Amino acid sequence: MEDKQIVELYFARAESAVAETEKKYGRYCRYIAYRILENDEDAEESVNDTYLKAWNTMPPHRPQALKPYLGMLCRQISLDRYEMNHAGKRFGQVSLALEELAECIPDGKNGDPGEGLALRDALNRFLYSLPEKTRKIFLRRYWYTSSIAEIASDFGMKESNVTVLLLRTRRKLKAFLQKEGFFV
Repeated sequence: MEDKQIVELYFARAESAVAETEKKYGRYCRYIAYRILENDEDAEESVNDTYLKAWNTMPPHRPQALKPYLGMLCRQISLDRYEMNHAGKRFGQVSLALEELAECIPDGKNGDPGEGLALRDALNRFLYSLPEKTRKIFLRRYWYTSSIAEIASDFGMKESNVTVLLLRTRRKLKAFLQKEGFFV
């Protein structure tokens, strides 16, 4: 089933919307949730919460692309669950990746949704300005929370090269965001 048809099912409040979403994107959502939570039960709960959040946000929101929308919902729900499960503890790839990004991205705790949207748009512009390989490596680390070793293996690189590439990319990101008016 096409994404537009699935979104129309949500707007029609048809219960089959969730089943069609599960059929087409369940594996994708489970991958995102498990990469963050590293626990099957928590990942499954996050995926189910993703479907609930999709049900509650469509309507009024009509995503132009369903897959990234579901990925964003699932990632945020999984990160929230991760934070709740690991409050006050440093643990795993998620903590490491978030600490690395904290050096260059504002925390967004001022509560202004407009600033969050502006930051999202700036991040997208930055990502699309990167060479394809660099963008893929950056997303693997900070969206999918892959380890340096996994990225190095998948891209046929040394771990030290991946680490340096990510460090340089974070520095470029920080400079780009400062130029755009965002400060850490």
